[in-house]
Amino acid sequence: MNRRRAPRRISHSQRRDAAPAAAGGGGGGDWRQRTEEQCRVQGKAQVRDGERDERREHHGKHAVPSGTCQTMCPARELRDRELQNRLHRFELLAGTERDRRPRGDPLCAVKEYSRPAAGKDSTNPTDLRPPAVLLKTVFYLIDDIAASPHLRPWTEVYSFAFDRLRGVKQDMIIQRVSGLTCVAILERAVRFLIYASFRLCGEPLRIYDPRINDTHLQENLSWLLDCYATGTGPHPNQEELQALGLLYNLGSARAAQHVMELPERLRSSPAIALALSINRAFLERNPVRLLRLARRLNFLQSCALHRHLVTCGRDLLLIYSHGYSSRNCRFPLDRLAGLLSLDEALAARLCRAYGVVVNQDDKLVFSKAAFTEPEQGKLHCRLYHNVVAEKQRDLSVGNIIHNCAWDKYKKSKSSLHVE
Repeated sequence: MNRRRAPRRISHSQRRDAAPAAAGGGGGGDWRQRTEEQCRVQGKAQVRDGERDERREHHGKHAVPSGTCQTMCPARELRDRELQNRLHRFELLAGTERDRRPRGDPLCAVKEYSRPAAGKDSTNPTDLRPPAVLLKTVFYLIDDIAASPHLRPWTEVYSFAFDRLRGVKQDMIIQRVSGLTCVAILERAVRFLIYASFRLCGEPLRIYDPRINDTHLQENLSWLLDCYATGTGPHPNQEELQALGLLYNLGSARAAQHVMELPERLRSSPAIALALSINRAFLERNPVRLLRLARRLNFLQSCALHRHLVTCGRDLLLIYSHGYSSRNCRFPLDRLAGLLSLDEALAARLCRAYGVVVNQDDKLVFSKAAFTEPEQGKLHCRLYHNVVAEKQRDLSVGNIIHNCAWDKYKKSKSSLHVE
């Protein structure tokens, strides 16, 4: 039986010594030198690659596009929209409205929001507006569009301003705009969206979607509060916007925690202290105290609060339906209307929606067994609009969004404090 001889094993040291000998070398020293030289070359290459990556990363961090467009709408977009007949009627050049292809007015056309798409370059400097032009655009949208008494209906005004403000925000994100200009833009965007949430409440969904408005309002508000926290300031409107954020997000643990983490000087300011008291009454389900405190709010604060008033009225009727549940007990309708800050007709309508009986003598008969929840969508915040609208008085939309109302509010509070 033939047996194959196993191959001879060669150790690493024998292979190392044999390599220089086969090359005609004198020993292992040359091999060691060549190996060390190769390691040095590879090490230098790795260092160069690492430095190149660091430079590339450093360049990537600082290669933020900077806009050069000095008009509210880039010339290329204005030209394309003219060719495609996509100009809004607010942007048309006077005298060309009836033309087959109307022309756009460079002084009125505003860059529209465009969704990101694959292969689409959104960082072209000629299509981006610098911060100063963005702020100018926001002022135009407020003063010449939202606050214009001649542009109607306001639902169309809102739709136009809402889309163009999204375009402003898009340019801000691409250029990573920050500082006082960013704060000034976001403050006006938040006020506009809060005012719109009140003015358009109850409109059909095809015209106004409160969820979409709420989503963008929360995004702008979150960005603004982050600017307050990380920026150097000064931020003279921070007290107002912090209070608006809490009133709009009444009952939110996150919003309350954010306010409680503010500095003591800011947290104890009149507007924020009042918002904290209202939030506490809401959490304690004390609608009587909440409505009493709400009378001290200004118009825009009431706009932020108004979407919670339906819940507040429901809690009040539920509590009274248990507390005054008796066949022989009668509660005056006018007194309940005073608590709800409603006229008697609206208060009676609210009571009937929840199953509370209103007799011929305008007396309420509460019964915990008769209390029922109304159908979905039957009651809207519009029921309480008169309570909020009466606070607007002579304030224009421009004054509300530009903060003039807040200045008047602070002056009135300071005068009451002095007296």
